[in-house]
Amino acid sequence: MNLSAIDLNLLVALDALISEAHVGRAARKLGLSQPAASHALNRLRDLLADPLLVRVGSRMELTPRATGLRESLAEALQRVQTLFVADSFEPRRSSRRFSVMMQDHVAHLIVPALVNRVHSEAPGVKLDVLPWQSPASMKLERFRSIDLLISCSVNEIAGFQRETLFTDTEVTVVRKRHPSASRMKNLKVFLNSRHVAVVGRGLTEDPVDSWLRQEGLARQIVLRVPSYLQALQAVAQADLVAFVPKRMAESLAKPLSLAVLQPPIDPGEYQEYLFHPRRAAKDPASIWLRKLALEVGEQ
Repeated sequence: MNLSAIDLNLLVALDALISEAHVGRAARKLGLSQPAASHALNRLRDLLADPLLVRVGSRMELTPRATGLRESLAEALQRVQTLFVADSFEPRRSSRRFSVMMQDHVAHLIVPALVNRVHSEAPGVKLDVLPWQSPASMKLERFRSIDLLISCSVNEIAGFQRETLFTDTEVTVVRKRHPSASRMKNLKVFLNSRHVAVVGRGLTEDPVDSWLRQEGLARQIVLRVPSYLQALQAVAQADLVAFVPKRMAESLAKPLSLAVLQPPIDPGEYQEYLFHPRRAAKDPASIWLRKLALEVGEQ
């Protein structure tokens, strides 16, 4: 294929058509009329010898070829854009906005310190903390909007690099006046107590229960909540037991009058990882933000 004969604006049109899967929405995104977007689609169909978008009932769907182009096209456009952007970043003069995603217990530990560091070095920079979604259930378009993602997942995420942020473990937490607090290290007492399970978005059960089942054990669950913070708030006001990350539990033990106890079985340790997009691996602004996040994690 002769690249000199190709209008590179078609790549921008292709990206919009694939991400929107709709000619009208793609036209609005590109600032074009719908006939102009339709014309671009026809040129792309001829160029790639593929229909790219096909009508199925009342809606348009991507062809397998278009779906396969989605991630590589985004990375290609990102590389092309970096050719025309100066390779520098001045934090104090920047007004860039970054999007980060992490679970609530990590945000509780990381976000306040990260905001303070960002504000100190780059007062015009803004952070958007996105609602947590399991990486396994996220669509490619969602990944493209994320600058940093923090997760304990040991699985690789396509298009992202991973670095260890910090190590944690899990502990048993009860309110200080819980009648069985002194006996919670006993396995039978622990399992027969009234537990709060944390079942986050995209999960069907608390990972703790999956782990216990592998050990041939089961606990008595009387309450399910979507976040660790809600679990600790419930424990603070009732005779319940939570099994939660240690760092978060210790940070809230005093304000919520909680007792943090060693569990009767060893949960081991796990790592929270910082994931960042490969496409931004050499972007000075992204490198700066990653450095701050890793420094906060070390603390």
